[in-house]
Amino acid sequence: MLKTALPLLLVLTPLRAQVPEAAVVTSTPEERAVVVEINRIRKFPRAYAQYLKALRAHFDGTLWRLPDRIPIRTQEGVAALDEAVAFLEAAAPLEPLAFSEGLFRAALELVREQGPTGQTGHVGPNGSTLQQRVDRQGPVGVCGEIINYGPEVPRMTMLQLVIDDGVPGRGHRKNIFDPDFRIAGAATGAHKTYGTMTVVDMADGFKD
Repeated sequence: MLKTALPLLLVLTPLRAQVPEAAVVTSTPEERAVVVEINRIRKFPRAYAQYLKALRAHFDGTLWRLPDRIPIRTQEGVAALDEAVAFLEAAAPLEPLAFSEGLFRAALELVREQGPTGQTGHVGPNGSTLQQRVDRQGPVGVCGEIINYGPEVPRMTMLQLVIDDGVPGRGHRKNIFDPDFRIAGAATGAHKTYGTMTVVDMADGFKD
């Protein structure tokens, strides 16, 4: 069973060095930091609500003018942030996600397929799906995926995904706070259009 979502305001971390696809690759500290930030917001949702409240004043209509950053054009303006704050204030803390090198490799497969093409979405240019990519690394039950495009630090990545501006159903927020998920892997790489892309694959269980 898949739980997928694709953000409109997107994000993340430094790029890995390019290596031949046949080489054995393991996650970088920057990639592991993405899952660390997911765990922080899952464990301390109310603290993140306060952090978002402090950024509320930087909205100018639908333009989010954060200090020392390129302004972000949102679809919903401050209303989506206010909704996210209410969600975080009511959210119960969740257990942290363990980092999985297998799910990292599943995420990296999409980065390598999609990045050079400039395409977006959860289906790779060769037609690969999340389930197929994860299954190639090992058996899994429920899985989900978050894809981020553009350079950003993990903290702002998580805040934007929890706000989930313009995304019907707030799918990224639901994935981040899904209590079924117990394990995750993240991969980053170059993207032809957005410069950087990050993929996070999550699952209810996985054995590396």
